[in-house]
Amino acid sequence: MEKIIKEANETLSALENTLSKFDTAQINAVPFKGSWTAGQLAEHMILSNSGFLQVINGPVAETDKPADFMVAQIRNDFLNFNVKYDSPKEIYPEDRTYNQPELLKSLKQIRDGISTSIANLDLTKTCSSFELPGYGFLTRLEAVYFVIYHTQRHVHQLNKIYSELDSN
Repeated sequence: MEKIIKEANETLSALENTLSKFDTAQINAVPFKGSWTAGQLAEHMILSNSGFLQVINGPVAETDKPADFMVAQIRNDFLNFNVKYDSPKEIYPEDRTYNQPELLKSLKQIRDGISTSIANLDLTKTCSSFELPGYGFLTRLEAVYFVIYHTQRHVHQLNKIYSELDSN
């Protein structure tokens, strides 16, 4: 349990720390053609991770598979940086001006919520409120790892955005 709390905290903190490096102008600057801004990427993570937090804390069912059955697949999919995915429209960020302190506040609240859920819930139960395309119904443990690996993917992208903007 301590290991997953530490991994989730480190990953979600890395997102906050990376976003904190951007100055006000950089948050809403498009770094290269076809890219989101840092603000849009942060908003995407807020929409996705807050949704997963609701799923983790939502209704559950008994699990008929190992609780970590999909973890390796999720890791392989999200940490393969050679593959580009399209965001589902539900978590696609608006094209607008973003406020860095507001984004950071939301990200911290989600990080705190994930840590609380990991510490207090049975992670072997299956989340029954949302079926993830390509993966099915995830256990709470798999859902936490989805948050971790999806966030790690976007921290990688955020670092690329920062490097591009910082070199200009």
